[in-house]
Amino acid sequence: MKFRIAKEAFLDGLQQVQHVVSTRTTLPILSNVLIEADENSLRLTTTDLDVGVSGVANAEVSKPGSTTLPVKRLANIISALPSAEIEVSVDSKNVASIKSGPSFFKIIGLPDNEFPPLADFEDAKEYRIPQTLLRNGLKKTSYAISTDETRYVLNGIFASFKEGKLTLVATDGRRLAMMDHELEFPSSHEVDFIVPTKAVQELQRHLGTEGDLTLRLADNQVCFEIGNSIIVSKLIEGNYPNYRQVIPGESKERLTLSREQLLETTRRVSLLSSEKSNSVKLSFGKNVVDIMANSPDIGEANETIDVKYEGKEFAIAFNPEFLMAPLKSLEEEEVHLDLIDEMSPGVLRTDDAFLYVLMPMRVTV
Repeated sequence: MKFRIAKEAFLDGLQQVQHVVSTRTTLPILSNVLIEADENSLRLTTTDLDVGVSGVANAEVSKPGSTTLPVKRLANIISALPSAEIEVSVDSKNVASIKSGPSFFKIIGLPDNEFPPLADFEDAKEYRIPQTLLRNGLKKTSYAISTDETRYVLNGIFASFKEGKLTLVATDGRRLAMMDHELEFPSSHEVDFIVPTKAVQELQRHLGTEGDLTLRLADNQVCFEIGNSIIVSKLIEGNYPNYRQVIPGESKERLTLSREQLLETTRRVSLLSSEKSNSVKLSFGKNVVDIMANSPDIGEANETIDVKYEGKEFAIAFNPEFLMAPLKSLEEEEVHLDLIDEMSPGVLRTDDAFLYVLMPMRVTV
């Protein structure tokens, strides 16, 4: 195998696929990138057996072939090379010679036939989804994915194709983020499944703002095809909890707030919350919201926001990080906060089909 390639093109290709590779793998081949050179391009593929990523880089191929090389070390070498043009040749023993200007490296690889193939999706259900739609949906929900490995079904995004809608849900048991999107697909393709966190992170790296992606669904596997890139992942097996039960019924009070103002005020006030009393309290009075934090061993903070509010006076406390998380991910100027009472979950909504359920905290501030 022999090819010439621009340094930036090679480095971009390697960086697109190297994130799934674990440094703690027991199988040496899983530390490697599969490089397949054919005609005018390289196909670069990595996998950890749960998630696989494959992308294309343009190259001038003089001798087609394939090999596998240690991806992290290769990326470090390529990024350090002095010249913009690189020549790579690989012998029959999978030893790669890399030349760039005055630099020369030899790196030892492994045979390509040891590399585990990505899953086949020949008889899969297929969906076309605008990239911007999925990108937007993941941005607005993925921060609420649980990191508690004992509740593994929550360690990903629940995706549901039902009744002409794609619904994305994430929850860790203390908060829940949900986004609905209208989407056309055959009624025979109605299904729901759970995409693990690692695949969600890879998707977020690859998704752009233009064009569609193709999603293919087969036996406990999902494939996302985005341009020349492919992300393949096992799905999380198990039953996702009935998230609709968590969403409170009709609210008694609704406040419309500036998203930026609520975010910045909460950020400032939370500087005086402590690990022990990690909460901010929102007190509602006529046309005002007082946001405050109080830590007996640190001090207290208080800031007032003017709002249109004629309802009853009451207070509710939330974890400040959980309150700020959706506000950071949304782009709308205004958000609606729906409340029932001090002990019921609060619901943050926007004018599109986004909602965020947040459990209150029992505190006396």
